[in-house]
Amino acid sequence: MTDQSLATANNPLGRQVDYPTTYAPEVLHGIPRADARLVLSQQESNKGVDIWNAWELSWLNLNGQPRVACAEIRVPSSSACLIESKSMKLYLGSFNTLRCSDEVLLANMQRDLSATAGAPVQVSMVDRDQAWARRRWPGQCLDDLDVPCEIYHIDKSLLHCSPSKDDSVCSVWTDAFRSVCPVTGQPDWASVLLRYSGVVIDLPDLLRYLVSYRQHAGFHEQCVEQIFDDVMRQCDPDQLTVYARFSRRGGIDINPFRSNFEDAPSNTVQWRQ
Repeated sequence: MTDQSLATANNPLGRQVDYPTTYAPEVLHGIPRADARLVLSQQESNKGVDIWNAWELSWLNLNGQPRVACAEIRVPSSSACLIESKSMKLYLGSFNTLRCSDEVLLANMQRDLSATAGAPVQVSMVDRDQAWARRRWPGQCLDDLDVPCEIYHIDKSLLHCSPSKDDSVCSVWTDAFRSVCPVTGQPDWASVLLRYSGVVIDLPDLLRYLVSYRQHAGFHEQCVEQIFDDVMRQCDPDQLTVYARFSRRGGIDINPFRSNFEDAPSNTVQWRQ
């Protein structure tokens, strides 16, 4: 069987798949990033990471006692593949009956996820005694604007800028972002932050543009890269960051970050997560 046919055979998308009862790294499935990036012009200009929080991780210690933790997983945007979330849920579930030390579990996850993504993936554990801050982003909330919205499929022509320039870094965000899972059709909700300089973006139009994703079927990572690309094409800011914190589904939330001037952020949980 070829590598391509093997990848297709292992793809859990759109299929009824039982949770494995033993450790099963083979269920992991990577989706090439290159296909979705063919229409993007700004991808090489940004750096980024996809921050995953897996809230339902459990395994057995060497005495057979259950251990529970949250795993923070950082997949570099430069990796060849993003990791399909259903396969991630199946993979994490396969640890439920595995007896191992915390160190072995962490090493297995880093090895398996790196192999699937095609680049080094960082994995760390957060136990229940570690307090994670919950806060809103600083800056202006676009949701406070009274803006009529009528377009619910992506339309980058909604983006407009004034001829004036502004070298300060502007931060704006919305809690109203919604897209649709391309596999299940279920809604995906997110808070989306944009930070930019060198341009004055019309904020009501920016909100209309972000609302236009409401019926768009796309993976979290691809939506963020599309936003980055469209804003760069239409507005040409000197600096741009796009960061989305998606609400969790199946015990996992995915939080893509793309920027041409900032490093990856700390993993600060948003209010809906």
